[in-house]
Amino acid sequence: MHKTSTLFIAIISTILFSTPLLSQKNIIDEVIAVVGDNAILKSDVEYQYQQAVMQGVSAKGNLKCKLFEQQLIQKLMLNQAVLDSVEVNENNVINEVDRRMNEFINRAGGREKLEEWFNKSVLQIKKEQMQTVRDQMLTESMQQSITADIEPTPSQVRAYYRKTSPDSLPMVPVQYQIQKIAVYPEIEQKEIDRIKSRLRDFQKQVADGRDFATLAVLYSEDPGSATSGGDLGWSTRGTFVPEFANVAFNMQEKNKVSKIVETEFGYHIIQLIDRKGERINVRHILLKPKVSAAAYQKAVERLDSVSTLIKDEELSFEEAALYFSMDTDTRNNGGLMVNMRTQSSNFELSAIQEPQLAKELQKLKVDEISKPFSIKDDKGKDVYVIIKQKQKIEPHRANLKDDYQLVQNIMTDRRRQDAIDDWIREKQLDTYITIHDGWKDCEFDFKNWIKH
Repeated sequence: MHKTSTLFIAIISTILFSTPLLSQKNIIDEVIAVVGDNAILKSDVEYQYQQAVMQGVSAKGNLKCKLFEQQLIQKLMLNQAVLDSVEVNENNVINEVDRRMNEFINRAGGREKLEEWFNKSVLQIKKEQMQTVRDQMLTESMQQSITADIEPTPSQVRAYYRKTSPDSLPMVPVQYQIQKIAVYPEIEQKEIDRIKSRLRDFQKQVADGRDFATLAVLYSEDPGSATSGGDLGWSTRGTFVPEFANVAFNMQEKNKVSKIVETEFGYHIIQLIDRKGERINVRHILLKPKVSAAAYQKAVERLDSVSTLIKDEELSFEEAALYFSMDTDTRNNGGLMVNMRTQSSNFELSAIQEPQLAKELQKLKVDEISKPFSIKDDKGKDVYVIIKQKQKIEPHRANLKDDYQLVQNIMTDRRRQDAIDDWIREKQLDTYITIHDGWKDCEFDFKNWIKH
């Protein structure tokens, strides 16, 4: 792989399109390059260099020169995006900027602190983010356009594997295939009634003049929004689960509080802050019903019974998963878990996000079934599971039999990066590019930035 390509992926994604909380007030501006109609400022490179140092980014050679070349590549793509009339969805830009601004404000500890960090007003920061995000999306669209037709067939993957030296393929650490059966403890009706009663009381308190945001800070069980008064920021309908969106987007009166809404996360009440076209700004209070000790015990006993049926060979694990598991993602697949990052059924221990599951897995032998234990699902809910170690793949050099998806991904990534590298070299030749004398001594990976 071209050495610049790795930087293009690693640095562009983490630095060019992110804005950590760092003031730029001491950086002096001057134009150091022009690519097509796009200028690169010295402050752009200096600012990214500061952030790279903060984040521990390193590179062979002069890091500032590497960052400068990444800016040249980005501007080359942006210039071509204009020529090709590539457009981005402005609603997507606005939604991403709103998400970032909410994150920045939370990280800074408030709007005033954020303005102090940046030495700019929130409106100025937001305006800069609009351009940053728009450029990011245009660049991503160009990359997708350049690599759109690169999708190797199985025969091409096999040919690539045969031609590749084994020493150049990565070592794969120990991997596991895992099956699970999940049972959610039942929420008792009296607990649901208690939650709804509390939320109705909050509705009454707001109607009597109490501040909704204060109640959210004190009582909401949404860790992502409680500290900011339940404020979810400007959002489009697709941001929320359907039940929440249907109620929130039907609200018309500012400061009005909704009816109680049930979602997979729990029970909510919503207050409309403002709305602009297809976007709304709302805050909410979330309460999650608590599971009783008796319900937990009942879930454990149910899984014990299922485990006994499997061990007595009255049911296979696959059949038991289909009949008894409450995990909709795995029960129709024999309980087999899928690694969402690789889209395969193989998991390295580091890829298992739930620590208790990884711990219990290591206690098992192949085909052995665990005792029931609890984990958190992706919604933060407690769920009891039994797992089976279906297969253990010892550390090995990547091969087609055990690691087809990995080999395919390696081949695809290299072919895509080669296509991007070829595109850069081609566009360097027919694009107006000028570089300030003070930056011409950089050791560039692509040699045609400076016309001789």
